[in-house]
Amino acid sequence: MKKFFKIFGVLLVLALVYLRIEIYPQLDLISGFSAKSVASGHFLDNRSLETIQQEDNDIDKIDWATNEINDTKRFVTSKVYGFKERKAIYREGLGATLITDDFDVTKPYLVPKRSKINTNLPFPYGNLEPKDTVFSNVDYDKLQKVVEKAFDKNGEKNKRTRSVIVIYKDKIIAEKYVDGFDKNSKILGWSMTKSLTATYFGILQKQGKFDIMKPAPIDEWATDERSKITINDLLHMNSGLEWEENYSKICDATKMLFIEEDMTQSQINKPLIGKPNNTWNYSSGTTNLLSGILRNQFKTHQEYLNFWYSSLFDKIGMNSALVEVDMAGNFVGSSYGWATTRDWAKFGLLYLHKGNWNGEQIFDENWANYVATPTNTSNGQYGAQFWLNAGGRFPNAPKDMYYASGYQGQMVAIFPSHDLVIVRMGLKEDPEFDFNGFLSGVVGSLKK
Repeated sequence: MKKFFKIFGVLLVLALVYLRIEIYPQLDLISGFSAKSVASGHFLDNRSLETIQQEDNDIDKIDWATNEINDTKRFVTSKVYGFKERKAIYREGLGATLITDDFDVTKPYLVPKRSKINTNLPFPYGNLEPKDTVFSNVDYDKLQKVVEKAFDKNGEKNKRTRSVIVIYKDKIIAEKYVDGFDKNSKILGWSMTKSLTATYFGILQKQGKFDIMKPAPIDEWATDERSKITINDLLHMNSGLEWEENYSKICDATKMLFIEEDMTQSQINKPLIGKPNNTWNYSSGTTNLLSGILRNQFKTHQEYLNFWYSSLFDKIGMNSALVEVDMAGNFVGSSYGWATTRDWAKFGLLYLHKGNWNGEQIFDENWANYVATPTNTSNGQYGAQFWLNAGGRFPNAPKDMYYASGYQGQMVAIFPSHDLVIVRMGLKEDPEFDFNGFLSGVVGSLKK
């Protein structure tokens, strides 16, 4: 019996050591993710706490957290078994932000000024319902089967698709939502926000206010080899800077999103581990650095906030769109863009039409070609903050397809050769959701 207790004691000590070393440090991230997720989902899209906990937060370890919503003061607190309480506040126009204990919630803050233009045109160029259009070369029965297959059957939680929309020649030819979601539901795009962030550089370049081929204007890099890094390198995720992006552990990306107060600084202090323009490495820190560089192009913070809406969202009628900010007031350009499925589709259509929106050129035509051109050492997978199919990631889909992509399988896919945009929003990605079969199936429903 003594031997048993001795072994038990050793195992208990080892378990406690493991919990202290491996699990306890993760609690900040777990409660931070949970608080931010609940605050965003509840206040931006009116989801109930139960829905968010069963759907959005139904992730390994994140489901350890318990959450409380204060509707009156508009904040959420989350804990993990009573430890590591985190708080996220909601501010109209800025979305939800994780805050520290010393954040002054009474301090006045700036919000973007928006000019949502209502037109009497049908979707996508206005706010009226789309006109029914029947194309003789579309196999609607086949298309419907492909779209139906993208969703779970009743009671299943395998594919976890929330919405699908297919737009051909500017017309909606298929649209479907899971129960609880509809055309007005705002959905987080996660890293699809990176493609939004890149677009602002294209807009500034068209306006003659920015040259992406110049060195990045970072003072900390001025006296070392990092001074050779250009905005072009940053847009291509090809800076050569160190960065770890792994959402299953404590890493650069998770610490930035759920710990850092100013997310534009996370990538700046990283050393070079490769050569600029020759070492591709996917990095959310890089995109938030780009957001900080954008901020520095404006004389005032108000101008920076306004620009993200006046130059893009409000121009193309993405009236639901919102990008959330960090504690320092920077747009979290890597991850926190929200919009309805239809508005995400409008973004895809803007690129399909090479920057032209109903006659107005938002960015130069060559910008669309630029973001869809493979960067060095990405094996045809990546352009400028857009993913590409040039390397054949989806072997049965057209090679000219390029797409905005986000965590858990968010996608806005653009098919220039087919005059087609496909949006899929959900909670699962490959291999649980068969993107190759889905994309090729939709394209296959278009008869030549």
